[in-house]
Amino acid sequence: MAFEIEAPVASPVLPSVPGVSRAALRAAKRNPPGALAGAACVMLVLLAIFGPSMSPHSPNDTSFERLASPSVSHPFGTDNLFRDMLSRVIVGARNSLGVGFAAVFVSTVVGIILGIGSGYLGGAGDFVVSRIIDVMLAYPGLVFLIFVVTIFGPTFISISVAIGLYMTPSATRVIRSAAIGVRHQQFIEAALSIGCSPLRIMIRHVFPNVASSIIVIATIQIGAAILAEAALSFLGLGVSSAQNPSWGRMLQETKPVWQAAWWTAIVPGFAITFTVLVYNLFGDALRDALDPRLRGSR
Repeated sequence: MAFEIEAPVASPVLPSVPGVSRAALRAAKRNPPGALAGAACVMLVLLAIFGPSMSPHSPNDTSFERLASPSVSHPFGTDNLFRDMLSRVIVGARNSLGVGFAAVFVSTVVGIILGIGSGYLGGAGDFVVSRIIDVMLAYPGLVFLIFVVTIFGPTFISISVAIGLYMTPSATRVIRSAAIGVRHQQFIEAALSIGCSPLRIMIRHVFPNVASSIIVIATIQIGAAILAEAALSFLGLGVSSAQNPSWGRMLQETKPVWQAAWWTAIVPGFAITFTVLVYNLFGDALRDALDPRLRGSR
């Protein structure tokens, strides 16, 4: 009996998974404003890190003309204390963004613990956390910040923690909602069936599946934290000083001369507005890119 040998069947060619750079490029083409906002966010971070070495003058140099209007030598003019506004804006980015990132770190960590814990476990713990969040949302944010900073003093840690706790309710609500959506998925039931503990499930299964929501809410909250720090600095409760400025303190110091020298209000105000805007746009773009329900909406 003759046996026929069949020719080997070629294995199907699987489509290659795009790399991170290719996916980022595709997302940038889909949402150009978000890509520009992301690039601006990176530039602001670099400015905060390397700002003191990049400023054209010392932020405390008082050898210039008082209230000089914007010119080639002083693009942002000078303030009422004879100092270069451009140099102070560049150096002030470190305080403003530093407090903003530290506050978002606090709110994100607390929001992850409370949001995932209450969203996955439910029960009485979820009820208690929800009521605490409701109380915190009902309390005026600025009053809470002034109360905490007045008690513990205007230090970097106290201001960052105060702003972080002020933003914790919104972060907790978003993360809790995402955790509730993951709680009844089949892979969670499979993990329960093989005896995984609730802590292991929350760390290994729930957290990775709500990471996109965490990234989005953290990015959006950076702008809110910077705005809160500017408000405290304007009220004289910020971490900055005359020698180590922030954008909010620049507004406070130049308030008496706003009518005589318009640039003293416009320059730091625009820095705050621009930073808050680009971080909000970048957070919105991240939400569209990471949420599969929104990817085809643009």
